[in-house]
Amino acid sequence: MKQGMRAWVLVGFSLLLPGQSIRAQVLTPAPAPVTEQPGIRQGRFIGVVASTAAFYTITLLLLRKQWYKKKVPFHSFNDNREWLQMDKVGHTATAYCMSRGGYELMRWSGVNERASILTGGLLALLFQTTLEVYDGHADGWGFSKGDMLANVAGTALFVGQQYGTGQQIVSMKYGFRKTIFPPYRPNLLGKTTGQQMLKDYNGQQYWLSVNLASALPVGPSFPRWLNLDVGYSGSGMTGGHENPRMVDAVGNEVKFERHRQFFISPDADLSRISTFSPSLQRFIGTAQFFKIPAPSLEFNRVKGFRFHPLILPRE
Repeated sequence: MKQGMRAWVLVGFSLLLPGQSIRAQVLTPAPAPVTEQPGIRQGRFIGVVASTAAFYTITLLLLRKQWYKKKVPFHSFNDNREWLQMDKVGHTATAYCMSRGGYELMRWSGVNERASILTGGLLALLFQTTLEVYDGHADGWGFSKGDMLANVAGTALFVGQQYGTGQQIVSMKYGFRKTIFPPYRPNLLGKTTGQQMLKDYNGQQYWLSVNLASALPVGPSFPRWLNLDVGYSGSGMTGGHENPRMVDAVGNEVKFERHRQFFISPDADLSRISTFSPSLQRFIGTAQFFKIPAPSLEFNRVKGFRFHPLILPRE
């Protein structure tokens, strides 16, 4: 599964990051944080360039060996209707995180703001486009225009905000919960929890996280770490386009209704705590690609509105 593969790549890429920083608020300025010394830090810069190049090269070699063993003539295919578009949202989130991560690596190295933004966006598009070209030569897959559009959207979300406002008012986050569906198709949806985090779209959630102090004209006493998240997921899926016929242990047919799920939940952006050093802010920001468990309100057409006190229940 391509998105599962990309998730592994994203996890590996995130290990390179020192974290993500926060800049001054636009509408309601916070006390100025401690800033790092200007100018390129040669040791950091050389290390970042070398490690990024090595990561790119080694990852692509491993992917060619593990996932792209059988090469066929370049072709495309349309997978836009698969998995209730969960894979497309996943592409957007991956491209966003890689753009932001590349930017932070450059800023940590002392590269100026505009060059760091451009470098982060280009690195994300280079990596994602390379994978799409690989897919175009892979048996059973193909180059997906929908995937590329999602990659560009994720990169644009980061680059546009950073150029336009100097901060990330809206960020993207990932969440996961265990579901009942993998045992019916373990090879497709994952046998272990680790595999299911990457393969089971029923258990994944993707969140748009809005920093309220940056988006609204609030006063100086308003908590600048408070975010409001809007989430999306799907459920009842045991196949890409449709569910195959399945039976339980005693031979009775099992049917699941495929449906979309929408959530709203508070969140905390701990990287906006100004007492932390810039490097610590970056580290916290990187770790916060994962949604912090919090009360949430869900709506779906099958079960209507549901309130979840802390973490989402097992589906």
